[in-house]
Amino acid sequence: MDHSSALPLRAQVEALLRGLLRQKEYQQGALLPEEVKLARQLGVSRGTVRAGIGKLVFEGLLERKAGVGTRVSHQQVESGIGAWHSFTREMASKGIKVENYHLDYRRVAASPEAARALQIAATEVWRLDRVRGWEGKPVLSSSSWFHPRLCLNGTEDFARPLYKTLERATGIRPRRAREEFLAVRADAQRAEMLQVSRNTPLLLRRHTVFDAGNRPIEFAEVHYVSSRFTVTLDLRRKVD
Repeated sequence: MDHSSALPLRAQVEALLRGLLRQKEYQQGALLPEEVKLARQLGVSRGTVRAGIGKLVFEGLLERKAGVGTRVSHQQVESGIGAWHSFTREMASKGIKVENYHLDYRRVAASPEAARALQIAATEVWRLDRVRGWEGKPVLSSSSWFHPRLCLNGTEDFARPLYKTLERATGIRPRRAREEFLAVRADAQRAEMLQVSRNTPLLLRRHTVFDAGNRPIEFAEVHYVSSRFTVTLDLRRKVD
């Protein structure tokens, strides 16, 4: 480590970690040294090491499991529906434990947007409202409207991952999703939910989920606190 370099220590740690990952023993599955040990060896803070590891976990180069450790990830790069998991599973793969701060599951009138996305008349459907986050901070609020075809009865346990719960209750598996992203501002109700100031910038993600028969089964609106969450799209050019 060069403490006199203009290159930030975090970036230097990240570069060293990338070199470490190419070593044979780590390519074969050996656990990386613990954060405290690495920090001591490099002469930097544990937080600096953790930031470097977190960046590589986010990129999918490392996988971190609580109680086990951190090692090189050998999962195949996925695209489309193959890379799509529930939010809880997606965050768990990055070493983040999602916390539920609010959950409400009831029958309500479908909103015009939900009725249009689910291709139904304006009728009552089951809606799931949640506020989730980590480390004591709300990161997102979500509302999911479910198609009446699923025949849900209100006893489903949505404290568990959503799509696993749906599959267990209905036997239906999601096949694909259509996504839409918008920039919005927090109204008074949303601001209170997410513990932010009114008019705070939020990322609104709308998605419609389809089954194997290309029929809509869920429409959701998810509001993310943009200062606490980033959506990254990894696009690849198709080779002709």
